[in-house]
Amino acid sequence: MISLTDIAALRLFNQQITTKKFTSAKELVTWMGAMQAQDFPMAKLAVGTRLPNATDKMIEAALDKGEILRTHLMRPTWHFVSADDIYWMLELTAPQIIASMKFREKSLGLTNAILAKSARVIEKALTPDNHLTRDELVAELTKAKIRTDENRSSHLLMRAELEGLICSGKTNGKKQTYALLEKRVAKKKTLDREKSMAVLAQRYFSSRAPATVQDFSWWSGLSMTDARNALETINSKLVAKTINGNTYWLSNSLSLPQKYDSIFLLPAYDEFLISYADRSASIDKKHQTISVSANGIFRPPIVIDGRVTGLWKRTIEKKNLLVETNFFRAHSKQEKYSIQQTAEELGRFLGIKEVHCKF
Repeated sequence: MISLTDIAALRLFNQQITTKKFTSAKELVTWMGAMQAQDFPMAKLAVGTRLPNATDKMIEAALDKGEILRTHLMRPTWHFVSADDIYWMLELTAPQIIASMKFREKSLGLTNAILAKSARVIEKALTPDNHLTRDELVAELTKAKIRTDENRSSHLLMRAELEGLICSGKTNGKKQTYALLEKRVAKKKTLDREKSMAVLAQRYFSSRAPATVQDFSWWSGLSMTDARNALETINSKLVAKTINGNTYWLSNSLSLPQKYDSIFLLPAYDEFLISYADRSASIDKKHQTISVSANGIFRPPIVIDGRVTGLWKRTIEKKNLLVETNFFRAHSKQEKYSIQQTAEELGRFLGIKEVHCKF
């Protein structure tokens, strides 16, 4: 019998937060399947939190080398994905995202002819192996008399990502760039749809168990029917546990972590929370609306023994890092001391020695 406390502890363990069995960003992102990444600095921290002795520069280097890539996948938002997985994952998830965008594209006047012309302009601008910023690509589209106002540019660039034309390029100073996907990663043989869904389910339940099929459907963007079918293909490797009327799936070689004591300053949009439709194992219902805004903005949580006990934010000024907290409950002197130590680890990740906490 496992409890909600056990669920939170196992998720920390399987997500490589309380244990770290990988040494590279590519290995970690492959294990996770994909990691949400619209907040780029926080997304790098999400990867770094799960690797031993990681630094911001180390994660950025993996992106610059094309070992991991940043593009739109699954729920239509940016994700980090391994270069080895990008083609089959796009082939699986892009069609449903493109279909969901049709109404908005029509309202913006983005016809098939305009989308095709935009793709040609983007491809030409990035040929043979250019890495251009968003502003630079928007300038090329504008020059070709393609409207980019009213958020049209976001739709045009996202469509180019979903169609496998572009992905993240090398960082230019502090700016993100785009590059041609086939220049970053050689075109690889993709999987058929059934195999792709099975692989995605295996990645999800290996890295995020215990989880429900509803959780998997939410995270992947797959329909409940597809999610159930994918789970059906791998459930011989899993065991089902029922808690409060919900069926959770986890490894059939279940081994509960020996120790739950832990304190983490997790980044915004971290997979520890965003991977699940039901987050009650880790956060009280009354605190969910504070942690996650009505329009889906996930704020950075303080996680103690698997429970969200508050929020934090960082301010970087010159060579100083300030971490400010917003607690949901009273914290002991020992807990505050541990938060200070965790903040200093964050400073090490960022290459900042002077770290202060404001409680």
